Amino acid sequence: MTQILPAHSSQAIKLARRLLREGEVVALPTDTVYGLGANAFERIAVRQIFKLKQRPPDKPIPVFIYQIDDLNLVARHVPNRAWPLLQEFWPGPLTVVLPKVAALPDDVTVGQDTVAVRIPDHPVSLELVIKFGRPLAVTSANLSGQPTPPTAQGVADQLGPALPLVLDSGPSPSSQP
Repeated sequence: MTQILPAHSSQAIKLARRLLREGEVVALPTDTVYGLGANAFERIAVRQIFKLKQRPPDKPIPVFIYQIDDLNLVARHVPNRAWPLLQEFWPGPLTVVLPKVAALPDDVTVGQDTVAVRIPDHPVSLELVIKFGRPLAVTSANLSGQPTPPTAQGVADQLGPALPLVLDSGPSPSSQP
């Protein structure tokens, strides 16, 4: 059964961090919609996102980082022309596609040599990335092809009991990932 806990609770963040370290997937609020997050460097956890969402195997999953300095954890190179955009629009819903580092599993990028990266502008998403200490693979918390539920309860209802935890911060600010 899926637990739904208040996102701003330190206990909920600790539980989410523990689950992520154990290779589980958790649902978390973002600055757009609720997302499914897993350790970006744990292949089995990333595969679980695909399974939970019934996501086509050819769709890569974006990666959340905490700060611009963390780009080197997932990207080999950032073009000079990208820096002004990153500095102006991060944190926020801007996603950039960059050459990936070799250590990032192909499960995240579905075999592509690039990775989609962003820094979310949501306190819970950022806190979870900080407390977890590694980049998170995060995509919308919905069944593929279905609308993303705007509430934690909707996420739990749509994705079912295989999802262990939803961090609830109220209705999502957007209906678009």
